[in-house]
Amino acid sequence: MVYELHPLKYTYNALEPFIDAKTMEIHHSKHHKTYTDKFNGVLEKHPELFKKKAEELIAGLNGLPEEIRGGVRNFGGGYVNHNFFWEVIGPNGGECKGKILELIKRDFVGFDEFKKKFSESALALFGSGWTWLVMDKDKKLKIINLPNQDSPLTLGMHPLLTIDVWEHSYYVKYFWNRTEYIKNWWNVVNWEKVNELFIQSLNK
Repeated sequence: MVYELHPLKYTYNALEPFIDAKTMEIHHSKHHKTYTDKFNGVLEKHPELFKKKAEELIAGLNGLPEEIRGGVRNFGGGYVNHNFFWEVIGPNGGECKGKILELIKRDFVGFDEFKKKFSESALALFGSGWTWLVMDKDKKLKIINLPNQDSPLTLGMHPLLTIDVWEHSYYVKYFWNRTEYIKNWWNVVNWEKVNELFIQSLNK
């Protein structure tokens, strides 16, 4: 079994005007597809690994054969991170509520303060990478930055929300203006999915 590029649950233009259709098309059908294809290529020498979920491979990265570890980290990470990203954004972005909001208020004083800190962290990330909201091993929420295609799964954390700040995520519409991209990205956060992931993380 090889890993597949899954179709999005919404159309490429569904996130307009906040994320444009051209960016979504390129991001999904070109960049994500490339990660998918190269991830499969890396695993060809160890076909038994195809039996595992991609997330399991990323979580157990340090236990993989050394000859493929870097490829799985980069291409498998890109595959898994993008799969996650498409789930936590969507056309029905709305108000943060539910259990996740309660914990955000507990760990960040309030939602506005959380939003401010998350945005500042995403803006400050040097080069390419992702900003994450995660549940750590102590069941507390944290904001972390990871470079390139690294994943919180490798660190034993449960990802709840992420923003992709590689330039291919925003350059068509926003050019160099990462600040404006981050500001508008909040309009497409799928809080219903984030809350679902949070509840799942409590049982792990």
